[in-house]
Amino acid sequence: SSTINETDRIALLAFKAGITKDPFGVLNSWNDSIEFCQWYGVTCGRWHQKVTILDLSSQELSGSISPHIGNLSFLRAMLLLNNSLGHEIPSQVGQLHRLRSLRLDNNSLVGEIPKNISGCSNLVYLFLQVNQLTGEIPRELGSLSKLRIFASSVNNLIGSVPSFIGNLSSLEILHLMTNKLGGSIPQVLGYLTNLRIIGLGQNRLTGTIPSSLLNLSSLANFEVGDNQILGTLPESMGLKLPALEYFSVFENQLEGPIPPSISNSTKLVALKLGSNKLSGSVPSFENLHELLKLRIYNNQLGSGKPGDLSFLCSLTNNTKLMYVQIEVNEFGGVLPKCIGNLSTTLTTLLMQANQISGEIPKVIENLVGLDRLGMTLNYLSGNIPSNLGNLQNLAMLMINSNNLQGTIPYSFGNLTKLILLKLSKNKFQGQIPSHLSNCRSLILLDLSNNNLSGAIPPQLIGLSSLAIILDLSHNHLSGVLPIEVGNLRGLTSLDISNNLLGGEIPDSLGDCTSLTTLRMGGNFFHGSIPQSIKSLGGIEEMDLSCNNLSGQIPEFLMIFHSLKVLNLSYNKFQGMLPREGVFKNATGTSIIGNNELCGGLPEFHLPNCISKGSKRRKINIIISSVSIIFGVLGICLFLALICLFWLKKRANKPVSSSTDDSCPNVSYGTLLKATDGFSSMSLIGVGSFGSVYRGYSRVLHLGCHGALKGFIVECEALKNIRHRNLLKILTVCSSIDYQGNDFKALVYQFMDNGNLERWLHPNPTSSHSNELPKKLNFIRRINIAIDVAFALDYLHHRCHIPIVHCDLKPSNVLLDAQMVAHVGDFGLVKFLLGSSLDVVANQMSSMGLRGTIGYAPPEMFTGLSPTDDRFEDNLTLRSFVTAALPERALEITDHILLLERESRFVPNSPQHWLSESNGIFQECLVM
Repeated sequence: SSTINETDRIALLAFKAGITKDPFGVLNSWNDSIEFCQWYGVTCGRWHQKVTILDLSSQELSGSISPHIGNLSFLRAMLLLNNSLGHEIPSQVGQLHRLRSLRLDNNSLVGEIPKNISGCSNLVYLFLQVNQLTGEIPRELGSLSKLRIFASSVNNLIGSVPSFIGNLSSLEILHLMTNKLGGSIPQVLGYLTNLRIIGLGQNRLTGTIPSSLLNLSSLANFEVGDNQILGTLPESMGLKLPALEYFSVFENQLEGPIPPSISNSTKLVALKLGSNKLSGSVPSFENLHELLKLRIYNNQLGSGKPGDLSFLCSLTNNTKLMYVQIEVNEFGGVLPKCIGNLSTTLTTLLMQANQISGEIPKVIENLVGLDRLGMTLNYLSGNIPSNLGNLQNLAMLMINSNNLQGTIPYSFGNLTKLILLKLSKNKFQGQIPSHLSNCRSLILLDLSNNNLSGAIPPQLIGLSSLAIILDLSHNHLSGVLPIEVGNLRGLTSLDISNNLLGGEIPDSLGDCTSLTTLRMGGNFFHGSIPQSIKSLGGIEEMDLSCNNLSGQIPEFLMIFHSLKVLNLSYNKFQGMLPREGVFKNATGTSIIGNNELCGGLPEFHLPNCISKGSKRRKINIIISSVSIIFGVLGICLFLALICLFWLKKRANKPVSSSTDDSCPNVSYGTLLKATDGFSSMSLIGVGSFGSVYRGYSRVLHLGCHGALKGFIVECEALKNIRHRNLLKILTVCSSIDYQGNDFKALVYQFMDNGNLERWLHPNPTSSHSNELPKKLNFIRRINIAIDVAFALDYLHHRCHIPIVHCDLKPSNVLLDAQMVAHVGDFGLVKFLLGSSLDVVANQMSSMGLRGTIGYAPPEMFTGLSPTDDRFEDNLTLRSFVTAALPERALEITDHILLLERESRFVPNSPQHWLSESNGIFQECLVM
């Protein structure tokens, strides 16, 4: 007997020798000081000193299992789970004929499952999961008729689910999840009448689900998710599985509808149908009172029409519901108000990527247990209900990519447990509420692509909890980037691009040492890149494009080894472009739009930089050049003095020329011939101090009082003004005629369509009476008025010295071939030296009346415009005319406008159209 006992002691010491690490020292007691039956983890039989149980679970032991373990012939349980044992499972385990429980799960064992494990004929529990076992499941395992649990999940097993498992008539639990098993699920598994749990998920299984399995009335847990299984769910499934508690077929390729009979599986706790191709409407779940998790996401459920979400109302009697995931489907309609009656135990409600419309119902505040609410990518509209801030357990709120508007509720500041807030891609307006800084657990904040304005709250951007993303891009935010940005030491991505931010980049940005992405493009930042940025050693992407940044590109950007994308385009950087680091990558670096940069790789197409040696040579060249230039200038100066002396003598002679050497010289005889002797047939009109002849030339009547002064004023006015709507002067002529009288004329550009007077008021008695009648439609009149307004705006506000025309009338508005208006006749202009148009009335009143009677603006006399209040009861001149001539507007209206208006009415137009149109037309005429 002592010899037999010695065998067990030696076997145990051999096991201890195979252990290389014993952090808790549990094997320290394994020595000769005490009997081995008293060693830690060793249990012996009551009637004999033989080891029956070896339990060293969860001791973090490392090493291998000694082959001598097979000598423990009375061993019934080997419990070595939750350690770090490696190497292969010794084949000697197959010698343990009395072994009932073998637990080697959660170790680092490798190799194949020993074939001779079939020698453990009394084995009931075999746990091998969470190791690194390889190979196929040995066929010999099929002889273990007493086996109830076979768990070998999370390994690297290959092959198929063997059909010999159908021989394990006592099997209750089969766990082979997370391996590399392929093929189809054997039909024989449905014949294991004791089978309660089957887990084959996360493998490479194909084919369909055997109908025998879904008829197994004992089945409580069915897990085949994350495979490539095809087919449909049988209609009677719920009727055949009364004990079903857990049903998971997610991430397969199942089609068809969800069977309405599923509601008969009243013990169902979790229904996971996500990521398939299921379609149709969702049935009622009113009998599933034990349901905790409903996951039907990523299918083709729903029709995009109202009523798709009515199934949610069938869940209102469930008081245990915790998860509802219906995202990525085709559900339409509005959120039913019954959603507020769901259980307060609900923690997750995800509805993203559907076609849900309407407003967020206010009753959602009843779901006080919610910690995750997702409604991204829908068609939700209206304002966010402010009572959403009452969901104080909310940790994740995702309602981005909708049509929501209004302002971000200040009540969001009450969501102190919030860690993720996504409101991007909506139409939110107003300022970012500073109360968001109360969300001190926030690690991700995305408010991008909205219409937010105002400054960035310093309290928010200084929220040190932000550790993943802060995205405020594509808004209308203004002001500066607060220095509190330096508090974001844990932030990895900062995006404030495409806003209206300005000022200099704060030095404190360099304190954000965890940044990997920095986007600040599309703003108005100026100044240089601060030296503190060199602290951002982990940066991978930096975009500072489209700003007003200047100075040299810092050399420290070259030493950012992680930097892969750098965009500095469209700024004002200058100097030499570095050639190392990210600047070696012309595809990852953009510097276009910086015209003062030089050097760099040839791929950047920048000019060469001037070296110091080149600068010296250039200075020598400049000195030599300057000497030559001064010599030439001395000669030119001498020649210039001679020319000036000659010109002075020439100036004393009477000449007939234009006001500028570049103007063509025109003599009196040339003008006489061009106007046919200044005949009446060439006469176009008579101005303030002269007559206008076809050509165009305007001959001054020097006998008229003020004519000579008007000539000088007009020359002075036309000398420095240029505008497309002002009449262009070509040259002037100052000479004597054939009778010895002084003759002065201005020669203008020819205007093909004459003046506006002849278009508005043709004179049948004039020399041009043989011309066809001229018609100006309403659009052309508007365009002419706009052209004249542009000309006056130029004279009043755009000239170096403001000018008032003082004689604006139709005969002084000339029309070219394209009917573009040009204002002419500047003989009466007034220069407002040191004055503004606001005081022109005082000047005019001291000068007396100027211009043509009937066209002088009333401002010259009163200082008031036609829209100013000058009558009692706030009655303006415009409203006075409107009231005075309501019935006579059509009598004084140009008949051409009336004909044009009538031509736009089709025959048999309704009478109420005509009457309404008459009212609108008359109202416009007196405006």
